Amino acid sequence: MKAAIYCRLSEEDRNKQFETDDSNSIQNQKAMLLQYAMEQGWEVYNLYSDDDYTGSDRRRPEFNRLLADAKAHRFDIVLCKTQSRFTRELELVEKYIHGLFPIWGIRFVSIVDNADTANKGNKKSRQINGLVNEWYLEDMSENIRSVLTNRRQNGFHIGAFALYGYKKDPGQKGRLLIDEEAAAVVREVFTLFSQGYGKTAIARMLNDRGIPNPTEYKRLHGLRYQQPKRKNSTLWKYFAISDMLTNEIYIGNMVQGKYGSVSYKTKQNKPRPRSEWYRVEGTHEAIIDRPLWNRVQSMVAERAKPFDCGTVGLFARKARCANCGYTMRSSKNRGRHYLQCSNRHVAKDACIGSFISVEKLERMVIDELNRLVAAYLDKDELERHLAFCENLQDQKKQLLDILSTYEKRIAEYTKGLRDLYMDKVKGLLNDSDFAALSKEFSSEKSRLERVLLDGQRQLRSLEDRIAVGDNRKALVERYVTLEHLTREIVEILVDYITVGKRIPGTKDVPIEIHWNF
Repeated sequence: MKAAIYCRLSEEDRNKQFETDDSNSIQNQKAMLLQYAMEQGWEVYNLYSDDDYTGSDRRRPEFNRLLADAKAHRFDIVLCKTQSRFTRELELVEKYIHGLFPIWGIRFVSIVDNADTANKGNKKSRQINGLVNEWYLEDMSENIRSVLTNRRQNGFHIGAFALYGYKKDPGQKGRLLIDEEAAAVVREVFTLFSQGYGKTAIARMLNDRGIPNPTEYKRLHGLRYQQPKRKNSTLWKYFAISDMLTNEIYIGNMVQGKYGSVSYKTKQNKPRPRSEWYRVEGTHEAIIDRPLWNRVQSMVAERAKPFDCGTVGLFARKARCANCGYTMRSSKNRGRHYLQCSNRHVAKDACIGSFISVEKLERMVIDELNRLVAAYLDKDELERHLAFCENLQDQKKQLLDILSTYEKRIAEYTKGLRDLYMDKVKGLLNDSDFAALSKEFSSEKSRLERVLLDGQRQLRSLEDRIAVGDNRKALVERYVTLEHLTREIVEILVDYITVGKRIPGTKDVPIEIHWNF
């Protein structure tokens, strides 16, 4: 008779010298079972050992190898210390010990609790053992769930991985500390979005500068991370930016329990309703301040659609038709942007069809804003209390580094195009391959040049601010008396604008501005 010995231990043995070593308890199980097999006169076919696996885990590698060999009838007996070492699930007891093993001609023996399928009289005993083990699993699951729920309710972090931008406090379990290197990227993402950049555009900017995404960052810094399943996992993607912008952990709130297990018998999780999440405010230091967070959440909720080049339209989701109340949609014709009622083409006479150019609306908003400033704002008082940015030089240095990265990338694509042409001249590249590759290189080079141009404009603006220095009156005049709007200014100042139909016989379009102040 050939016996297959199966051993399992669910707790990691602290006396292991190496990760590949079996624990002492596994060794004790092996010694006990080998001696028993020898006393019975059985030949040992193989030893199957699963260390650090629970009795409810159906993915145990050696357990599944044992079942495959049993089905192939490579041995006659499965020998365990107890029935619970084989499984704690009553379902698997019935499926294998009482079901498939007899069909495959396999005898099951556990020596401590005297389970033996060759003895017809102890089937009920085996079933009771299975039921008791099932209860044990359920009770253990409930106990663990209760402990974790209590820790979540008290604001302790219980996840296996810290959120990007944070790290686990080595001195206090369940507490998060700011990882300043990653936190700087998080702040930049929020700032760029608040300034009107789209999520895909932000991802491209980070990738262009070679900034690793959260998973790659953790891998490079030796931190725990979840193994990615997709290719190009080192790049930033739209959804990584999208998830980051709505995660309350970045404002110091601990939000957990978004997913819950289907059952203690499976590792499968499913989303839980927001009402069942565990949310505790002020559990750790915030990376994002409240005003910026609130502005970003408002923009996310509006689902503003981007114009070209990844930037959000100046009045996206802000302009509404005065007649039907629908949000006006953007269009572009001959290089100029327009806003028109999104309801005008739904059905005949559905709306009057409000229509205005973005340039005209911008001028009208600026004129009204300057009128309000002149009427109600005391510029002398503002000059006395104006707070100045003390890190303009640091901002300039950071921007110069970014522009340098873009310039290097553009130079690389320029050299690449030259090399492609030389390969074509030498006959190393045919015409069709040259055309396809050069088109791809030229397209990416043009995109980077547009981004570089935008960055250079920001640099000139920053240098102008530095040149002004402490001339408070000049600063007040420059930023209070506006000539152009930015998306950030519109977000801060404007709640919404209603636009009516052009007055017949004139070029005037009636508007009504609803301010945030």
